[in-house]
Amino acid sequence: MLDLINDFSPGLFFMQAFILIILIVLMRKFAWKPILNALSEREEGIADALAAAENAKIEMANLEASNQAAAQEARAQRDEMLKEAREIKEKMISDASGQAQEKADKIIAQAQEAIEAEKKAALADIKSQVASLSVDIAEKVTRKELSEKDAQHALIEQLLAEANI
Repeated sequence: MLDLINDFSPGLFFMQAFILIILIVLMRKFAWKPILNALSEREEGIADALAAAENAKIEMANLEASNQAAAQEARAQRDEMLKEAREIKEKMISDASGQAQEKADKIIAQAQEAIEAEKKAALADIKSQVASLSVDIAEKVTRKELSEKDAQHALIEQLLAEANI
């Protein structure tokens, strides 16, 4: 360190100081302003980017709220459609059930009418067969009894007596 103090030259010192001052002035004039301008532009860019990010965040929140409202409305519409579909299904089932019941009642009524007609036809047939058999039996009995003259007279007198009573 002592060597540095002994080697000190005032002319060199002033020359170096003068060059340093010129360098500072030149730097201030040509480099300092552009650096400060670049820094201020950078700060403004960052501030704008932060503001844009905040605006985007607010817009995203609004969009999310809007999407939730749209989803809620879509759910409500879906529920309404399902409710209407159920009502239509129940109405169709009840209508079909009513029509089926009416058809069943008609079929039952027709079957009862057919059964009644068959019953009447069968009774009429049985009556005609009974009448035919009765006439045949009566004819055979009468022939047997009328083949004898005394039996004929007795039968006629008996029938006349029954008719007068």
